[in-house]
Amino acid sequence: MTISTGDALPDGTLIKLGEQGPESVSVADLTKGKRVVIFAVPGAFTPTCSSAHVPSFVRTKAGFAEKGIDTIVCVSVNDPFVMKAWGEATGANAAGIHMLGDTDGAFTAALGLNFDAPPAGLHGRSRRYAMVVDDGKVSVLHIEEGPGVCEVTAGESLLAAI
Repeated sequence: MTISTGDALPDGTLIKLGEQGPESVSVADLTKGKRVVIFAVPGAFTPTCSSAHVPSFVRTKAGFAEKGIDTIVCVSVNDPFVMKAWGEATGANAAGIHMLGDTDGAFTAALGLNFDAPPAGLHGRSRRYAMVVDDGKVSVLHIEEGPGVCEVTAGESLLAAI
């Protein structure tokens, strides 16, 4: 079952690369009492994700802050080392966007947003989505129809919806 607007986020653990190495980040702790944007991509360093999706949130970060968003999180089924390097390459780290790995895809699967694209070498990946989460509950949810498209999930589109 795919998550919907009005649903509570499932709890899960994402991983970030901290100063001492990989660190667990509880989704419940990340969203409790906060207004958070979570967007997900099929893969770090992939064309649409790198040239369109992440840059759209770098461009709109200040606009989200003006609308009361506390944190912006990018999730990908990748390891934390890749996510950190990708955040550096795209400017997301410098912009303050949290680049978190769903290393085993469990959180993505719990959302019902996992998919496979064997011809592209993508297995157990995340569909492209963007959501606003208010105190652990999904208030806005945009999901792209295809992995190579970034329209309804772009930062500008989500920002216009709130």
